[in-house]
Amino acid sequence: MYLKTLTVRGFKSFASATTFHFEPGVTAVVGPNGSGKSNVVDALAWVMGEQGAKNLRGGKMEDVIFAGTSGRSPLGRAQVSLTIDNSDGALPIEYSEVTISRTLFRNGGSEYAINGSSCRLLDIQELLSDSGLGREMHVIVGQGQLDRILQASPEERRGFIEEASGVLKHRRRKERSVRKLESMRGNLDRVRDLSEEVRRQLGPLSKQATTARKAQRIQFDVRDARSRLLADDVHRQQAELERLGAGDRDLEEAVSQAEAEVTLAEEAAAAVAARQATAAQASTAAREHWYQLSTLAERYRSLAAVAAERERSRRTPAPAPAGPDPDTAEDLARRAAVEAKTAAAGVGQARRELEEASRDRDQAEQEARRASDAYTRLVQEAADRRREAAVAAGRVEAAQATERALRAQAERVRTRLAETEAAAASLRAELTDQQDRLAGSLESEEELDAAYEQASGTADELRDRLRRLEETLAAAESAQGAAIARRDALVEALEPEAGAAVTALADLAPVALAEVLHVDGGWEAAVAAALGGPADQLVLPGHGSAADAVEAAGRLGEEGAGDARLLYSGEPRGHQDPGSTAQALPEGLVDALAVVTMDAPGAGTGLAGTVRTLLAGTALVEDLDAAVAWLDSGLLPGRLHGAPLRLATRDGHVVGPGWTDARGSGAGSRLERQAAADEATRAAAEAGHEVERLRFRRAGLDREVREAEAAERSALDALNASDARFTAVTEQLARLNEQLAGAHEGARRQRAELAGLQDRLAEATAAVAAAEDRARVTVAAQAGGVDGDVAEDTGTDTRADGSADPSLPGVEVTGARERTSAEPDPAARDAAEHRAGQSRHRETEARLALRAAETLHAQASSRAEQARRQVSASTLAHRERERAERTRLAWLTRIAAVSSALSQGLERLEAAVARADRDRTDLDRQGEDLAAERQRLQRAAEQHRSAVARAKDRLHAARMDRQEHQLRLDQLIERAREDLGMTPEFLIEHYGPHVPVPLAPPATAAGARGADPGTEATEDGQDPASVARTEQAPGGGEAGETTAMVETVPYDRAEQQRRLRRAERELAALGRVNPLALEEFAAVEERHRFLTGQLQDLDASRRDLLKIIQDVDDTVLRVFRSAFEDTAAQFQHVFGTLFPGGEGRLFLTDPENLLESGVEVEARPAGKKVKRLSLLSGGERSLAAVAMLVAIFKARPSPFYVMDEVEAALDDTNLGRLLEIFRELQQDSQLIIITHQKRTMEVADALYGVSMRGDGMSTVISQRLDAARTSPGD
Repeated sequence: MYLKTLTVRGFKSFASATTFHFEPGVTAVVGPNGSGKSNVVDALAWVMGEQGAKNLRGGKMEDVIFAGTSGRSPLGRAQVSLTIDNSDGALPIEYSEVTISRTLFRNGGSEYAINGSSCRLLDIQELLSDSGLGREMHVIVGQGQLDRILQASPEERRGFIEEASGVLKHRRRKERSVRKLESMRGNLDRVRDLSEEVRRQLGPLSKQATTARKAQRIQFDVRDARSRLLADDVHRQQAELERLGAGDRDLEEAVSQAEAEVTLAEEAAAAVAARQATAAQASTAAREHWYQLSTLAERYRSLAAVAAERERSRRTPAPAPAGPDPDTAEDLARRAAVEAKTAAAGVGQARRELEEASRDRDQAEQEARRASDAYTRLVQEAADRRREAAVAAGRVEAAQATERALRAQAERVRTRLAETEAAAASLRAELTDQQDRLAGSLESEEELDAAYEQASGTADELRDRLRRLEETLAAAESAQGAAIARRDALVEALEPEAGAAVTALADLAPVALAEVLHVDGGWEAAVAAALGGPADQLVLPGHGSAADAVEAAGRLGEEGAGDARLLYSGEPRGHQDPGSTAQALPEGLVDALAVVTMDAPGAGTGLAGTVRTLLAGTALVEDLDAAVAWLDSGLLPGRLHGAPLRLATRDGHVVGPGWTDARGSGAGSRLERQAAADEATRAAAEAGHEVERLRFRRAGLDREVREAEAAERSALDALNASDARFTAVTEQLARLNEQLAGAHEGARRQRAELAGLQDRLAEATAAVAAAEDRARVTVAAQAGGVDGDVAEDTGTDTRADGSADPSLPGVEVTGARERTSAEPDPAARDAAEHRAGQSRHRETEARLALRAAETLHAQASSRAEQARRQVSASTLAHRERERAERTRLAWLTRIAAVSSALSQGLERLEAAVARADRDRTDLDRQGEDLAAERQRLQRAAEQHRSAVARAKDRLHAARMDRQEHQLRLDQLIERAREDLGMTPEFLIEHYGPHVPVPLAPPATAAGARGADPGTEATEDGQDPASVARTEQAPGGGEAGETTAMVETVPYDRAEQQRRLRRAERELAALGRVNPLALEEFAAVEERHRFLTGQLQDLDASRRDLLKIIQDVDDTVLRVFRSAFEDTAAQFQHVFGTLFPGGEGRLFLTDPENLLESGVEVEARPAGKKVKRLSLLSGGERSLAAVAMLVAIFKARPSPFYVMDEVEAALDDTNLGRLLEIFRELQQDSQLIIITHQKRTMEVADALYGVSMRGDGMSTVISQRLDAARTSPGD
């Protein structure tokens, strides 16, 4: 398996379709920086499922789409297709070639495909994971990937090995199973709760079904009487509305006439307003014109001032140029030229005198050489006679000097030897001291290492604590947000709805009873049920009375608001307060008065007494079963606080002797909602306090983390400094050892040299003795010859002359022989040399005179040249002054013309400004007049509008009167629809006053079903049309036959009211009745059987998931152990290759827990003791990371690897080692390398060159290197 082709369209810098053809082996992608090489790596990662925009070097995923250049517009999508050769069947799919495609649209949509068929991202990831290509993309080593490996935690390093070994697929399977298990646990709990809830519902529903059968017999009378009374009310309101609808037309005509007069006045005012707007625009334009003219005049004045200033500055003529005038400069130049010519003649004369002196000097020197040669011959002859004696004495002196030199050299060698031995002793002492320091450094290194480990552990522990605290803080903030949202929702639910009583009485500022009545122990539902009454229970402010309540009730009716109970603080006459003292009850019962408290400042005692009266006789019990049990026990008192005893449960059911008010599943009471809102407010406040406490703790812990990190850095710096000192001491020891070895070697050489010098000294002493013997013989022979000659001339004895005793070595014999030998006379030689010296002196003087003449000539020539330049400069300066003067006069002429034009223009502008000012004043006055006229017309219009308003008020009052009756009719109709499910037409037709009333319900009424057009189903399931048909039959048929069986009487309102009250009492005696109890009981029983089966299925599924998780853990354990052992072995091999002589190993942080243990790396290059990656150099860190990756690659080979400039930080030696690793990887896998290194390109089988064109798009060229190497022309 290998990558075959990669096609890129619209991806980053590849705007046009670009295809890369890959083959097994090494493919290198090269190119300059910024050309788009790394985009090839990003395309490979992206098409294989990379989801992180930052991993693709972008801010968001849309950044991968070609963004456009100056020459090409942006594209709307990016598409990458990767074709993989699957001839070896490595991918679990039945195709020899697999093409994976990914497309991203700019609107955010994306598509995935395998061989052209749409698929999911998960399908691609699972397809690739079987071949070691996980979603972590460890086979793609991008820029920065090496740092990611170095900085990775042990758990992240474990992830690399797991991905390569295919463990991640099993882990994802386990994660899915765990998520399913968590979800199933919630479902299981919900099913259990539902099953238990349904089981509890079965008992009450069976009792409700029995009661429902009794209620069906009574409900007919209630419904029939209520329908007939409501039909009578509707009929009366319709008659009243017809009477009130006749008087509105006159009022409407009066309103129309007044509105017409208002329209005329407003039109006149609008016309004046239009004229005023026109005048205002003209005034604004005139004001703008005046401002512009004034500004222009001011500019003209500024220009005139500038022109005057420039005229003053130009009136001063240009100054005369410095230096002489041209004529004077010409005269000076001519004189300088004459001086130069005279100096040139002096140079010629001096040169002739020098040539004559040179000839005299040559002749005198020849004579002096001849005299010197003659004298030299004479001196040579005398010297030859003395040489023989001097040679003998010289030999003696030389031998003696050699002896002295050898003795001195031997002494110096002895001195150096002593110094060398002293230096060796000093080096040995210093070496001992450095070794002691090294031992101390090793101990200090261990202490510093332990200190760093401790500081690092402390910092890690604090960071972990900070992370956990931040997670806790995030959870607390989330809980706070949820609490605040719940509080806001509950508080918002307390807001009154439209048409509520509290809204209708807003001007009285009533307070909800739930806001001032506080209930303890979670009895809110029980107390609310015991209070009973409408949903709105309002407390009138101040010291209200029954009269106030009556007035408020009247307003509720007028406003059409909902029902409400009105409570007031005034205490009615004859009212007996049951008292606030709780009465003793049997254990298990709670007096309702004991759990309520009032919080209504200024309300007096009347309100509390009213509430106690409402709750008198109420005892609280846990649930309905307990309430029934208490009633059946016969242990309860008959009355409580003077009122008949009743029991209220926590769920809101109220039970009395022979009756029960059962609470349904509707919304809770206002008291419960208020309690829930208060509780939510307290919970939100507590959550806020908890968040603040955690934030305070986080601030403190954050400070501790910073201090710990500072201590960690300090310990690391100390450890680094210790390493540096250790290295320095080691280097010093090596240097001292080398110096000590050199000192020993020097001492050995010096001893050998001293022994040789002693031998040479003995030989020199013998040579001195031999030379002295030869010298005595020679001196004696010369002395004999000389003494004979002298004796012949003078007759004296040589030894008596005071010559040296020839028996003494080194003494010259200078007796009569030296005194009598003929010496040459040097006078002739001295005279010749004197003459030669005088000739040389004369030549020198002539040469100096020549040089002085040449200097004078050069100076004169320079002065002449300078004079010529000064003539040119003076001429140019006078010409420039004349030109500047002409320019100044021309400027003065132009400035005068401009000043004149500015003066004339300024006069015209000032006149225009005066005219514009007059126009502006006139227009402002005209606008003021129009404004006054407009105000007059507006006042007239306002008077007419007042008349319209009065007419409308009268019309409105009439309409309000009619609207009130209409509202009452609408309320009656709405009650008919809501309570009875009938239209008003149907109600009047079948239940009007003209319809007879049956004395007994028809036998078929209880079981009637179906629906009739124009009606709605009733709450108890009966069809009102069917009931009506049994009461009367307007047109014969079956209904007529039914009517024949029912006895009827004429409609009597009072009788129907008594009938309704009687039926309601009977129905109330039954308590709350659920008309669908029979159907609900059957449905709940069926639901209970269904939930029981579902519960058994969920338990079986949970056991299956737990077994799957255990199997996955066993597989992960087995696969990871094998992969880690192979990777650790390969790491030692690869590390040894990249670091010859070094040691590296991988080890588990928690070997006892293979499922969760991380992987740590130790790396020690040769010659170093450090093992932490952070202490290595940059190149060593890169090589260590490469060693980690390559070990994974070799332990669990992948079909291909992509490396993006991983060798950029390596030197040539390490690069060669890395290339050896690449050659090993090449044997099993395909390599795609992004590189700038020439040596890396040399090992590649194919090259792709990527460059950036001038239009900002990447282009690609390719070259097979085997063909290129065999083609000399390339």
